[in-house]
Amino acid sequence: MSWTGSSDAPPTARIAALISSLQPSERRVAEAIVADVSKAVDMTAQELADAVGVGRASVVRTSQTLGYHGYPQLRVALAREKAFEQPIADTGEGSLGIMRAAMDRFVRALPHTSAALTEDVVDTFIATLDDAPRVIVAASGLSAPLGYDAALRLTSAGRPAEYIPDSLAQQIAARQLEPHGVLLVISGSGANRATLDVVGAARAAGATVLAVTGFSRSALVSAATTTLVVPPATESFQDELVQTSRAALALVIEALVEALVARRGERGRTARAAVLSVLSDTLDS
Repeated sequence: MSWTGSSDAPPTARIAALISSLQPSERRVAEAIVADVSKAVDMTAQELADAVGVGRASVVRTSQTLGYHGYPQLRVALAREKAFEQPIADTGEGSLGIMRAAMDRFVRALPHTSAALTEDVVDTFIATLDDAPRVIVAASGLSAPLGYDAALRLTSAGRPAEYIPDSLAQQIAARQLEPHGVLLVISGSGANRATLDVVGAARAAGATVLAVTGFSRSALVSAATTTLVVPPATESFQDELVQTSRAALALVIEALVEALVARRGERGRTARAAVLSVLSDTLDS
């Protein structure tokens, strides 16, 4: 399976979305590219293969998995991405410098957040979410807070959604979904066992599974009806394993709800007005 996202997506975004499922030799090639894009641009396929200790065929396969005809096309795309790359800001030293550097890395990775999304997939995702008679949100581990947040945002947009913190209770609720019901799954890795069990329950009930995840190839993507892939906002697969950030997923979920409100038109505006009214009543005068 190769890249299926936007044809405009830069190479490093494609790598971020696919790297967890690459073969070992292909992953070594991809990690070498991300580690030094400028160096990769100046290398031939054979030179890159020699540098990482793999065969030239591994470099070609990696290029094709990323959605390019071969390594020459990948080099051109890397050069284009490098040309438009934002400069690294001077973040200073100390704890504040570390915080600023982390924020700067995220800002530079932000353009990648929507790289794997296509208009038809997003439209289908939102329409299915809007039309469903019932929506249950499933999320576990580090993604659990996003599940709670998504349910609150959807409900505030006039699209009631249920989130149950306990994974077993999620599974029970999913198994009771009607065929036209929707399970909205949020998982950074797409491989969380508890979450996949909930997906299995929903599929057994005949429900639709909508997924928001970080990697293009995972058990969750294989099981979902429609998937929004949000590449991790990190510079390497190792960074993702260490940081396990869910910031990019949170951003996309917020944007997804905004798109849903726009689709709902007057219904969405009425729901927002009701929310503001309730909030106003709860504030001290």
